[in-house]
Amino acid sequence: MGKKNSKLVRENKSLTSKKWVAASLAGVLWIMPVIGNTGPSLFSVSSASVAQAATASFSVTKLSEEVITSGAMMMKYKFTTVRSGKSVTGLADVVRVDLNNPYVSVDVMTGKGGNLTTRQSTGGMAAETGAVAAVNGDYFNTGGEGAPIGGQVSGGVVVSTPSQLDGMYAFAVTKDRKPVIDEYTFEGMLTAEDGSQFPLSGINKGAYNPEGGSSTYSHANAAYIYTDAWTALERPKNSSTTPTEVLVENDVITQISPDAALPITVPDGAYILRTHGLAAQFVKAHLVVGQKLSSVYTLRSKTTQQELDPSTLQMMIGGHTILVNNGKAATFSRSTTSIGGYRARTALGYSEDGRYVYVIAAEKNSNSAGLSLTELQSFMTNIGVWKGINLDGGGSTTMVDRPLAETSTTLTFNTEYGTEQRSIVNGLGVYTSAPQGEVKGIKISGSSVLLIGQKATYSLKGYDTYYNPIDVAAANPAWSSSGGSVTVNAGEATAVKAGTVNLKATSGSASAETKVTVLGGDDLTSLTSSTTTAPLIAGASVSVPVNAVSKSGATIAVPAASLKWEFIGFKGNVGDGKITVQSVDPGVTTGYAIARYDGFSTAVVFSAAASTAWEDFENVTYPFAFTTNAAGVTGTAAVVPGSAERAGSKVLSLSYDMTACTGKMYAYAQFNGTTGKSIPATATSMSVDVMGDMSLNWLRAEVTDASGATAYIDLAKVIDWNGWKNLNIDLSGSGIKFPASLKRIYVVNVEEGQDERAKTGTVAVDNISFVMPSLSSEAGLPKGTASMSIGAKSMVVNGTKQAIDVAPIVKDGSTYVPIKYVLDAFGGNAIWDQNTKKIMVLRGSKALDLTVNKKEFLLNGKRQSADVAPLILNGRTLVPLRLVTEQLGLTVKWEQKTKTVTIES
Repeated sequence: MGKKNSKLVRENKSLTSKKWVAASLAGVLWIMPVIGNTGPSLFSVSSASVAQAATASFSVTKLSEEVITSGAMMMKYKFTTVRSGKSVTGLADVVRVDLNNPYVSVDVMTGKGGNLTTRQSTGGMAAETGAVAAVNGDYFNTGGEGAPIGGQVSGGVVVSTPSQLDGMYAFAVTKDRKPVIDEYTFEGMLTAEDGSQFPLSGINKGAYNPEGGSSTYSHANAAYIYTDAWTALERPKNSSTTPTEVLVENDVITQISPDAALPITVPDGAYILRTHGLAAQFVKAHLVVGQKLSSVYTLRSKTTQQELDPSTLQMMIGGHTILVNNGKAATFSRSTTSIGGYRARTALGYSEDGRYVYVIAAEKNSNSAGLSLTELQSFMTNIGVWKGINLDGGGSTTMVDRPLAETSTTLTFNTEYGTEQRSIVNGLGVYTSAPQGEVKGIKISGSSVLLIGQKATYSLKGYDTYYNPIDVAAANPAWSSSGGSVTVNAGEATAVKAGTVNLKATSGSASAETKVTVLGGDDLTSLTSSTTTAPLIAGASVSVPVNAVSKSGATIAVPAASLKWEFIGFKGNVGDGKITVQSVDPGVTTGYAIARYDGFSTAVVFSAAASTAWEDFENVTYPFAFTTNAAGVTGTAAVVPGSAERAGSKVLSLSYDMTACTGKMYAYAQFNGTTGKSIPATATSMSVDVMGDMSLNWLRAEVTDASGATAYIDLAKVIDWNGWKNLNIDLSGSGIKFPASLKRIYVVNVEEGQDERAKTGTVAVDNISFVMPSLSSEAGLPKGTASMSIGAKSMVVNGTKQAIDVAPIVKDGSTYVPIKYVLDAFGGNAIWDQNTKKIMVLRGSKALDLTVNKKEFLLNGKRQSADVAPLILNGRTLVPLRLVTEQLGLTVKWEQKTKTVTIES
């Protein structure tokens, strides 16, 4: 029940009391160059990096707090600040740990199984170790084996030593439960049986560029210990040095490998001494198989010069710059250029009296604007942090916590990549050692939001006097619901109508309530099917999963029971989430399947043709070229033979190298010079196969539309996969005016968070297609011109005058017309619902929902706002002409002198 995995505090019997074991941490830093390369460090150094003054306009409001376990509290905050004259808001989550409480503790979580050179998500490490809350931890080299940059101690055992870098602070808690934040160096010594000695440079370190010393390479002329926590065969990779290695078991040398690595991983309980240069000469001159080798080491504070025995620490985790000191924003201890911008942030700190540890995560997602480091300092001082440091942020920032009465942790908020959690090297976990107590309270667990017709199961869960989960399932609770929006029976609730109810469960003398909201149509901003177009052929069957988005921003899968379907132009049925076309009405080339939910609707357009193949790169007759925005970015763009599952076909390959540049960088694969390739008709969606390179860069397409405007299509906000993957992109709300030209597909490496992404890579694309309903659903629509004059009961269609029974009018500067005559002239039909006073207009690929006296309307299932609303005059419904015609793809011209409206298609 939340106890730590003993793997996390492994003992290394070959080391004496003042010893460290292995390491693992989380983040992103620098790439070690090979000999002959002088590539820049991703952590640039600056001895005069100073924090700006705290933002005077920064304010913090606590939104909520909830106990996680005895001694640990989850607190959510809202922050408000001003950037470039505009007010912005965001959210931050803080786990406050009370070190005066004997049942709660913090410790380091490491990779998989407590090992270095492995990586795992924050949530995965929390689940493995039994943490009740956790955040990501230290920075790490994303191209390395998976070891932390800073030092790491767990249970008094050193897992990784600090790197020789300036201004890198660490957070620690002593075994007498006192928090410490300081900058540390490592000092160690090897002693041979003959008494000869040689300095020990570190334990379980990846290769890096040291700062402030004489060596360019961390492992040159140096000796490092690698324990069994280092599971990788290379110790380390890309070190620019050839090793001499020594296997030590039970303090006795059992193997020596001159000028070559031992071809083994480190055996359990043993360690491998890895040496080079002068250190290797020491090995060859003084170490002998069968003799003993001893080592001692310690930490030393850079600020006080005092030694710190690692065995006195409960834990230590490395970080980056100091942020807060003595309750005020501190001068940054090293350059923060590579970790600037407004990002998700992770930080650690403690209170002035040393009682509370603050585990901090600032959100950057659709609900929160992220923080700069200076703003993070303001946030930390606002909530009571006396001293604090920065941990790895950006895409690595992840927090999980165990809600009250639950048995496992969940994601506290969406990361910069949504619900995806980055695999990292280490994290900080919060643990409980409390015994099981008596039942203190119960709570209802289940969804707080339902849709009409949806069924959901609720359960009763309990927590004890230490706020840890306790089983109350056998109590057989009684359930009830206030109001008529939800019915409930034995914990199964059914949403009946829109509204909010209190769901109540009673078990003996204890009871619990939770609020459940049933969303109605007025609570939604969109209702969309993942399939927007489909073939109009008898027997065709298409999957139509429908999602609703609430006004709060939540996305909800709409259950089949919540939808009512109507078919126009064909007969069909819905079952198992699929629409099957049974027969097509005579003469119909475009049909519609309309899904309705409590007055909110969306449509799937069925037409003679669906997806249109656009480019498969098999027989291209136009050129491709690599271009970039920066002279230092190099690469290639060419059609090449595919490999693996694409063997035997051709693909467009884009390779790039951005290592010589900084700032926002682009690598383009340009189609057909500056002309591009034509997309001939209105496209509602795009499909493309992409071979990803796990670079975490951004993949986009650039289009020039019929008006000459440039539009950008996000193919993937993050390239977070390897191998081939099919991407489907909704273009219905893009605003692109067709016909258009696809000019280029390209990779973007933005400046913010650049230390997290690869600067080299190769992506490939294949099988680009577009769904262009206008090629079929709009092909038969009439073309021409129609004109109407205000107050006249006639209209001229393609030169022929015809009578209309209601004249157009002008009201409050807007022209209103009966929609029937517009559709008669230009195709389409309208459906009128007398009860709801709604008009659904269907034309080509467009489904437009209008409501009398309401300025809001729906276009293809998405709520939008207009300046005017339909109205009823003399029993006839009139619609705003410009709004309707423009949404349906028609153009309108107004002649002021004659008060004449001309519509063209």
